[in-house]
Amino acid sequence: MTSTASGTTADIPDRSEAQRRVLAVLVCGQILSGAGLAAGITVGALLAQDMLDSTGLAGLPSALFTAGSALAAVTIGRVSQSRGRRPGLAAGYLTGAVGSAGVIVAAVTDNPVLLFFALFVYGAGSATNLQARYAGADLAAPAHRARAVSTVLVATTFGGVVGPNLAAPTGYLADTLGIPTLAGPFLLSGTAYLLAALVLAVWLRPDPLLLARSLDLRQRTGTDTPAKPRGPGLIPGALTMILTQLVMVSIMTMTPVHMHDHGHGTAASGLVIALHVGAMYLPSPLTGWLVDRHGPTAVAAASGLTLLAAGVTAAAAPDDSVAVLALALALLGLGWNLGLVSGTAMITDAVPLATRARTQGMVDVSIAVSGTAGGLASGLVVSAAGYPVLALTGGILALAVLPAIAATASSRETGAG
Repeated sequence: MTSTASGTTADIPDRSEAQRRVLAVLVCGQILSGAGLAAGITVGALLAQDMLDSTGLAGLPSALFTAGSALAAVTIGRVSQSRGRRPGLAAGYLTGAVGSAGVIVAAVTDNPVLLFFALFVYGAGSATNLQARYAGADLAAPAHRARAVSTVLVATTFGGVVGPNLAAPTGYLADTLGIPTLAGPFLLSGTAYLLAALVLAVWLRPDPLLLARSLDLRQRTGTDTPAKPRGPGLIPGALTMILTQLVMVSIMTMTPVHMHDHGHGTAASGLVIALHVGAMYLPSPLTGWLVDRHGPTAVAAASGLTLLAAGVTAAAAPDDSVAVLALALALLGLGWNLGLVSGTAMITDAVPLATRARTQGMVDVSIAVSGTAGGLASGLVVSAAGYPVLALTGGILALAVLPAIAATASSRETGAG
C-alpha cells in the first residue's frame, strides 16, 4: 500500500480500505480451508479404526492432528510475529496439504505408523484455520473486533459444510484411482489446503499485522504510553477456549464411530458432521454482534450452558436416531462458536500489538493440547464406558467455564474498587 501523508486523519481511510481487502482474502482462504478441515474430520477416526481394527484407538487420529496443530500454532505465531500474517498462514496451509498427501500414501501402503505421522502434519491446517481469525482482527476498530473475527470464522462454514458431504463422492473417486475408500476425502483436503496457501501467499497484501503495527506507532508518535488493555483479560479468554475445545473435540471425534458401530453409513455421519461444522461457524456474525454489544463474559457463560445441553442431548439420543445426534452435534458446534469468539475477543483486547501474534500462538497451543487430550481420551472412555458417558461427562465439564468467568469478574471488580 502506498504511504499517505502522516497523521491519524489521513491513516483512517487507508486502514478501512486495507481491512476490507484483508477480510475478502481471508474469507476466500477460509472457504477453501474449511473444506479441507472438515473432510479429514469426517473419516480420520474411521480410517484408523479400519486399519487397526480397534475402537479404543479410534480417537488417536484426532489427538494426533490436534497435537500437530499445537506445534503449528506456536510456529505460525512466531513467524507471524517476526514476518507478518501472510507467510505464517500460507506456510501452515501448505503443511496441511503435505499431511493430506501423507495420509493417502499411508492408506495405500496400509502403514499405520505413516498414517499417524501424516495426521500429525495434517494438523497444521487446523491450526492455520484458527489462526486466521486473529488476522481478521488486526486492523479492526476495537468496538468491531468480534464482528471482524466472526466474518473470518463464518467463511469456514461454506467449505466446512460441503467437505463432509463430499466424503462419499470422494470415496468413489478414490476407488477408481485404486486408493482405499476412506482415504478419498483427503484428496479433497490436500487440494483445498494447497489452494488456500496460494490465495494467501499471493493476495494477502498489505499484511494486516505489519500494517496495524505501523499505524499504531504513527498514532502514538510523541508519547510512550501504549493503549490500555480492555476486557476481562488474557487468562479467562484462554480458559474459555481451552474448555470449549476439549469438550467439542472429545464428543465430535467419537460421534462418527458411534454411528458406524450402530449401522449408520458414511453419508449419515457426513451429514451429522456437516451440520456440526456449520453450527461451529455459521452463527459467527450473530456471536460477534453479541460480544461487541454485551461483552465477551456473558457470551462465554452462554457457551458453557450450550455445551451442557449438547452433552445431555447426545447422551440421551437413541442409537438409531440420526436426527437427535444431529441436534446434539449442532448444539456442540454452537457452544464451541460462542466460546471461541468470546475468548478470541478477550485475548485480542488484552494483548498489545507488539507481542500479539506470539501470545495468540501460545494460547492456540494450549487450545490444541486440550483438543489432543480430548481426542485421545474419547476413544478410551467410549471403549470402557460407552458414548453416552463420554457425552454427558463432556457437557458437565463445560460448566467449569462459569466459575472461571465469575471468579475473574469478581477479582476485576475488587481491583477496580
